[in-house]
Amino acid sequence: QVELAESGGGWVQPGGSLRLSCAGAGLSVVDFGWNWYRQAPGKERELVAAVGDNGGSYYPEFAKVRFTIARDYEKNEVFLQMNSLKPEDTAVYYCNARNLWGADYWGQGTQVTVSS
Repeated sequence: QVELAESGGGWVQPGGSLRLSCAGAGLSVVDFGWNWYRQAPGKERELVAAVGDNGGSYYPEFAKVRFTIARDYEKNEVFLQMNSLKPEDTAVYYCNARNLWGADYWGQGTQVTVSS
């Protein structure tokens, strides 16, 4: 059984940093492409960062420079380092694993709140 568990969310002041983790159980990080999404109240879920199984990464404009996605093969985890956080980054953040054969797994989400 595959389970993804996010952690590392919380409250931070504007300009601060958080590091989100996604621990994978029942799958190997190396076998999947990984994504971080977020969903703010009243808004659609949006992609924050992605890393393919070949290592290539993608960030939408708002996340470039500030956010970094990375995989830790030893820990079987995927990380999202978020710097220079803004109030508009407040959302529930979800990790997602997908492969070419249609597997699509989601974590339960972790809340990130950026406010003064």
